[in-house]
Parts: sequence; C-alpha cells; structure tokens
Amino acid sequence: MNDSDEDSRRFSWQTAQQRAAQGDSRQVADLALELTDRIETVAKRKREHEHQLAMLVRVLAIAPGPDSLTQLLRLFTRNQGPGAGLAPRFVASLLAEHREAADLVGPLSEHDPKGRWDELRICLLHELILRDVDVDAFVKTRDWTRVLYGGHPLAWLPRHRSALETRVSFPSRSVNSSARSVGVTLPTEGRVDPPTPRTGEQSALIDSATLELHHMIIAAPEAGRWGDSEAWVFRTDEEVEPDRVPALLPTLPMGCVEGLGATGRFEIARRPADAIWSLLFATASMGGMYHRGAHGAYGRFWAWKSLAALSDAPAGASPEEVEHHARRTTWFHFESDAEWFHNDSFTDYGIAALSPDRRRIAVLAATDTD
Repeated sequence: MNDSDEDSRRFSWQTAQQRAAQGDSRQVADLALELTDRIETVAKRKREHEHQLAMLVRVLAIAPGPDSLTQLLRLFTRNQGPGAGLAPRFVASLLAEHREAADLVGPLSEHDPKGRWDELRICLLHELILRDVDVDAFVKTRDWTRVLYGGHPLAWLPRHRSALETRVSFPSRSVNSSARSVGVTLPTEGRVDPPTPRTGEQSALIDSATLELHHMIIAAPEAGRWGDSEAWVFRTDEEVEPDRVPALLPTLPMGCVEGLGATGRFEIARRPADAIWSLLFATASMGGMYHRGAHGAYGRFWAWKSLAALSDAPAGASPEEVEHHARRTTWFHFESDAEWFHNDSFTDYGIAALSPDRRRIAVLAATDTD
C-alpha cells in the first residue's frame, strides 16, 4: 500500500468508528494489522539506515586530513539535527582516538551560532583530557564550556586528568573492526581470600541503601548497559577493621552471595582506589558484550559518580573531594560462585568499599549476563 492521502483517510479515526458502527470490526482490525506491518517495515528500514550512517560517520572520523573533518562537521549543521549514527559522544570518541588534538581544536572552535556542535565539543574535551592532553594549552577550548555548560553534567568533571585516572582503557577501532580489553579479571596481587569452610551464620546487618543511593552506586554498569547490577549499603555500630571484611562479606544478606554456603568459591583482593576507578570506567565507557557503552566522556562521569556513592562522599562533593574520600576508603574486588553471578569469562565482578570511618560497607555487584 502506498503512502498517500487516500491511505490516511483509510486509517482515520472517523473511518474506523464508522466501520465499527456498521458491524465491520474485522475490516478495522485488518487495517490495524496492515498498519502494524507498515510500521515494522519502516522501523527496520530506519535501523538499516542508522547502521549505514554510523559506518559513514566512522569513515569520515577516521580518514586522515582536514577535509574529512570538515565534511563530518557539516553533518552536524543539518537542520534536522544529528541522528543515531551521529551521536556526539560516539563521534568525539572516534575523533580523539584517531586525530591529534591540535588538528581538532581549530575547526571545532569555529563560529556555531545555533549550538549544533555544543555536545560534540564538550564530549571531545573530556575524551582529550582522559588521553592526558593539556587542554589548557589550547586557549580556544575554554570557550567550549565557559557559557553553554553551566548546567551540563560533564561540567562537573575536572579539567585535568586526576591521579585516579591513570589506568584508562580505550577501544581500538578501524573502519571495519573494533577491539577492546578482554574484560574483568580478579588480580593475583592483594588476595585476601577468607579460609574455608567459612561460617554459615548470616550477619544481622541490614541493607540501608536508599533508592537514590542504589541508583548512584550502579551508575557505571547502568551506563554501560551491563546485564544486571545491584547495590547494598550496611552500617555498623562499631568500627570494622579491614581484615574482617573478606570474611564478613559472604555472610551479608545480599543476592550476590546468596546460597554460596560455607565452601563455595569466594575470592577477594584489596585494590587501590585508582584500580577501582579504572574498573568502573571500563564498565561504563566500553559497555558489555552487546553494547558499545557510554564512551569516554560520559563513561568518565558515571565512573566518578559510582565511586562517590560507594565511598560515601558527601552529596554535592566536588571531584577533588570525591578523590580525597576515595583514597581514604578501603577497596575490595571480589568474585563468587553464588547463583546471582553467571561466572562467564570476564563478565562478573563485585566491589566492596569500607568507608574512612570504618562504619559503612557499600557493595556493587555487576554481571553482563542477563
């Protein structure tokens, strides 16, 4: 059936009412089914076009020389605005991977009165910062955030790469292929596995995580579209020494250790704060097996937010305050054979954080198998 005024009349609400009133409900349903088929066809075609657009954008972003960049920016000036294949965070990630900062700053600093490059600029800024580019050396980059981004979430991030951000992993992409790190593995160094058999007695501590805090703790795996993630927060009446945490965690009322028993595999290691940030960043930025993630700029943002919530940083804390808090927190990385985890290669992990006052234990569990 062709798209025409006649089609519109056939599918009009008034016509449907008339047919139904005449007892011709079957024809109304047939028209509805026909329209459903048309919608599915259009949606499939749209997905195909978006995939083709993404491939063409990748070619322009990766191709060397100034003209390909000029043509790529031209796409962002179209009146209808960027489509799915022109997601600014995706394009910024590609540009930062394949081009020198000096070649990007000039063209992207040109006059853009309608602000169509705004999101691309701020995403690119943080992609460059993560790659340890001194953006202050490029005076024009200050204009990318000075006026337009007072309320933008990425404006909260530090303008220089923090000492927590030294273990940064990026995907490696060409026109026809992509590669990334193999995933999550528990390190051999810092292992503090509790002896088995462990106690079978469950702790009396109660999860106190609010809905808001829960969402902030799992922000990184949510941003990376991992299969599932959960969070718990336990507060204690007395200080908990770090050496007690490995044996305490399997006894807590958490789904990620439920049914583990006294001898099920529970492996755990103490980790520095920068290793935890790196794990959260990789989770958010590169995503799970079936999703390409939030990319560098937003991956950076959500890694910081998860870190802040896990370490009990005050609400509204600056990145500097979050870093100070995170460095005083005792961090653990663990794996478990409990049923909640699927234990496929490199797709499960748990993080536990003992707060600086040693009276709060926060836990994040993530799995990329839903």
